[in-house]
Amino acid sequence: MLKGFFNVPVPVNEPVLQYAKGSKERDLLKIALDKVYATTLDIPMFIGAQEVKTGETGSIRPPHAHQKVIANFHKGDKSHVAMAISEALKAKENWENTSWEHRAAIFLRAADLIAGKYRYDLNAATMAGQSKNAYQAEIDSACELIDFLRFNVKYMTEIYQQQPPVSPAGSWNRVEQRPLEGFVFALTPFNFTAIAGNLPASVALMGNVVVWKPADTQIYAAQLIMRIFLEAGLPAGVINLIYGDGPSIGEVIFKHPDFAGIHFTGSTKVFQEIWKTIGENIHLYKTYPRIVGETGGKDFILVHASADVKAASTAIARGAFEYQGQKCSAASRVYVSNAVWPTLKELLLKDVASFKMGPVEDFSNFINAVIDEKSFDKLAKAIGDAKQADGVEIIAGGHYDKSVGYFIEPTILVTQDPHYSSMSDELFGPVLSIYVYDDEQFDETLDLIDQTSAYALTGAILANDRYVIEKAAYKLRNAAGNFYINDKCTGAVVGQQPFGGARASGTNDKAGSMINLLRWVSPRTIKETFNPPTDYRYPFME
Repeated sequence: MLKGFFNVPVPVNEPVLQYAKGSKERDLLKIALDKVYATTLDIPMFIGAQEVKTGETGSIRPPHAHQKVIANFHKGDKSHVAMAISEALKAKENWENTSWEHRAAIFLRAADLIAGKYRYDLNAATMAGQSKNAYQAEIDSACELIDFLRFNVKYMTEIYQQQPPVSPAGSWNRVEQRPLEGFVFALTPFNFTAIAGNLPASVALMGNVVVWKPADTQIYAAQLIMRIFLEAGLPAGVINLIYGDGPSIGEVIFKHPDFAGIHFTGSTKVFQEIWKTIGENIHLYKTYPRIVGETGGKDFILVHASADVKAASTAIARGAFEYQGQKCSAASRVYVSNAVWPTLKELLLKDVASFKMGPVEDFSNFINAVIDEKSFDKLAKAIGDAKQADGVEIIAGGHYDKSVGYFIEPTILVTQDPHYSSMSDELFGPVLSIYVYDDEQFDETLDLIDQTSAYALTGAILANDRYVIEKAAYKLRNAAGNFYINDKCTGAVVGQQPFGGARASGTNDKAGSMINLLRWVSPRTIKETFNPPTDYRYPFME
């Protein structure tokens, strides 16, 4: 087999298309979206080389038009999970022995397919299936997924290049990075198509085999990602895409002796339950599983008296309400200086009043639907509770309607109690809580931010006083894994801001960085001696 030291293409962040009126990309996206609505897909599972159809199906309906069915997907049972594990393990030897440059080439080709041939189809799938507007779909299912695939290849080479700095005369020390021994389970969320694609792909890139279960509400885009991977040359069985009941799938996965790890994004409660189950079953496994998870957030924005108020208003409006607040990083609690609150309130309410809400095919809509009825009901209850609560004022929104789609009006609560439930509990929707603090209580407000929530994912400070910025950055060092200065707390870019948080927000293994890929390899140290000793005696023994 021919060998060489190969340089991979230098990754550059994928340019974000703007979909302005009259643009070519806008027209092409609308054509792709029309195609989604005009057909009803029959979506199989992908297990080994088979497209598996069980006959037991679930429907996929746009959250903004839940009477319409755009696809039906075939549900699996425990036997299909066992089949997926078996096919993954069958594929393991050939895949892990495939030269790294050939693994890299597959995912680089997948990135090019998404950037070109499938860009509008994947964006349309995300818009229709997950109720994202055109821009939110573009930065997610196109740009971020492309970036994950390209940057991960570069990070892989950097990991392989890490070698012992010293080899004394007569010897050679080296390190090789082995795939994990067994299979990895990728459990992916509804809210980001890029995360859904990256969680199995990053694991597979490092030579591992994967069983992948996406959220039911993300299956439409997930199956297209799977088809793109296969078209790019991914061998059968390396990634196996299954659907079905989470607990039933978990019962098979977490009792299998070859279970080697989980790559997870989802709720804190589910992740903690998974961790507990793995602990209870630890004696069953051949190796200690890798547990990597990014979970919830109760993300904050702090507005100081020295802040640029217009910048603060924009950061709050975008950070809280883009994609209906259904981002792990979305701003859901804001602490505002009483000195700037009157002006900020006026600007923010003016912005929110200008939001248009409706279906994704109308590109003038900034707000679309929340993901499903369960989410709608939870948010409606929280808003109803706020209407009855003492010391809480709803200054914007407060209305909701699920007759056509799961529409929740962007809602802003102002609470006199910094410990009110919506300041600490994750709601995952377009509901923002604001607490106005006295300027003299700034240090105490920093403590409030740090201690009020169990989460520690993202946070931001808006201020122009550098001493204040420095103080907040230090005091809040454990309150957010991604911290923003004079910006909103969302929008991490691969290669620029590796993403992840700690505390109840996850293991902080930073998707979009080398750190994450290191979790999917097991290093082996090799020492080779060229002139081995032939006498056991040491000089001190003379």
